[in-house]
Amino acid sequence: MDERASLPVSLPVPNPTTSYWHTLTPPPLTLSPTHRSTPDLPSRCDTVIIGSGISGAAIAYNLLQSHNTTTTTSPPNILLLEARTLCSGATGRNGGHTKAASYRTFLSHISSLGLDQAIKIARLEHNNIKAVHSFAKTNNIQCDLFEGDTTDVIYDAAQWDEAKEAVHKMKEVFPGDDPVGRYILLGKEELERDYFVHDYDYEGKREEVRGGVRYAAGGLSAYKFVMGLLRSMEGKGLNVQAETGVSEVKRDGEGGGWVVKTGRGEVRAGRVVMATNGYTAGVMPEVFQGVVVPLRGQITAHRPGSKMAKKVCLDTTYSFIYEGGYEYMITRPEGSELEGDVIMGGGLVRGEAEEGLREFGVSDDSGLNQGISEYLRETTARYFGRDWGDDDAEGRIRQEWTGIMGFSPDGFPFVGEVPNQKGLWVSTSFQGHGMVLCWMCADALVKMMRGTEEEELKKWFPDIFRITEERLKKRFKGRLS
Repeated sequence: MDERASLPVSLPVPNPTTSYWHTLTPPPLTLSPTHRSTPDLPSRCDTVIIGSGISGAAIAYNLLQSHNTTTTTSPPNILLLEARTLCSGATGRNGGHTKAASYRTFLSHISSLGLDQAIKIARLEHNNIKAVHSFAKTNNIQCDLFEGDTTDVIYDAAQWDEAKEAVHKMKEVFPGDDPVGRYILLGKEELERDYFVHDYDYEGKREEVRGGVRYAAGGLSAYKFVMGLLRSMEGKGLNVQAETGVSEVKRDGEGGGWVVKTGRGEVRAGRVVMATNGYTAGVMPEVFQGVVVPLRGQITAHRPGSKMAKKVCLDTTYSFIYEGGYEYMITRPEGSELEGDVIMGGGLVRGEAEEGLREFGVSDDSGLNQGISEYLRETTARYFGRDWGDDDAEGRIRQEWTGIMGFSPDGFPFVGEVPNQKGLWVSTSFQGHGMVLCWMCADALVKMMRGTEEEELKKWFPDIFRITEERLKKRFKGRLS
């Protein structure tokens, strides 16, 4: 793993695989993917945000909102830079799942961090999902939102036992009507009858359904969500510049702030925020090389089988959990473009040699891992068996693509001001769970930047998410489960 973590991280490549989400018809009044608010870059601004995914957009929104509620002066001058087209990184290439699965980490968080921090993480994840859904509805962002439940189908006996223990503990810690503790255990017969899943054979091993867990989650097009959010800030203090890659961020010897170098010129700013996730070490390797390690993930869009098409919009999303790994799945909701399409991601440990570890350190999303492709193409028919039916006449697979995630040594995000780098802020490294972490982390980061709400933050924001010198010194070992 030292070898994978030490691989130089590239900036986003210019020719990525085409994300399914980028091919769908955009809603009216959205920004162009190549949008530039002004023809030229400003020479100076208050704040530069690098990255136009959900983190960058949410940080910009919170900065503007913070200004609007505390002052009547002119809006701040915020510049948001994106290397490629807008929202073309992990947010625009994910599986469309808003799902926390907090029970799967709750016991280990109690063991390693203590009950107080475990509670804060679980509640943040739940609140993040609800906040994103609520924001989309309140602001009429057309992003194919689905609100409902998800179901984890568990094939590994040990993980099923741990799941039952974790659910019991969460119900104890979050009792009664507390939604954070709402988990429903499902038996094998119920899963086969009502959720259409079955035992299956894989490489000579019989994978048996052991049980399942149902709980609140959802799905959406994160790409449409972010593009709608960026559109809402146009002309209100945010200057958006697509296709403007950042090659270097360095201290400004003249003004005491920062100089951001791009292929279109330099910008001086008092503050820089890196919302760069898996590409963070590519922008500032001297701090983040081997600390925020990219991992290339892979996703497929399946046309529904003949029997699945009759169930066209399942009332649940899924994860399929087996020894050492998992897949996650949503179906496109009723009334959406290509409704009923099945989006399936994961499969890292089912790929080629070394259980997918060769995808760590990869920051190039222009290609596919063929071993993972072959595996993911078969997942729908494998999991649903006789309930899948015949493949669509045009073929099972509509599209395949990859995206770059960011992973940290301890498995938690880095949020806050970089130690010994005054004015350089980060919200990054979300371990493939950005849709249940980024929104609340952006809120926390802006509160830190304001410097006036520390006591309030301590009540809900996990200490382990804060960037520290100690965390930056940890050795990366890699984690896929």
